[in-house]
Amino acid sequence: MQRIALEDAAEQLSQLVDAAVKGETILIVAQDEREIQLVPLASATKKPRKAGSAAGLINMSDDFDAPLPDFNDYMA
Repeated sequence: MQRIALEDAAEQLSQLVDAAVKGETILIVAQDEREIQLVPLASATKKPRKAGSAAGLINMSDDFDAPLPDFNDYMA
């Protein structure tokens, strides 16, 4: 774990970000002793989506498009 002052972190930001991406814990300490941790977001390199991969998993009822009884008053 690296603990670094805010002033020093400003000068080394790119190196600190690289270290955080590699899994190292980086704590930046502000002037009032509050700590801020650099945490990388979830990786953007996920498996690509495949069209049609959910085929057959969703079923619609036969009366899906049928009018609802609650709206009978509004139908002419």
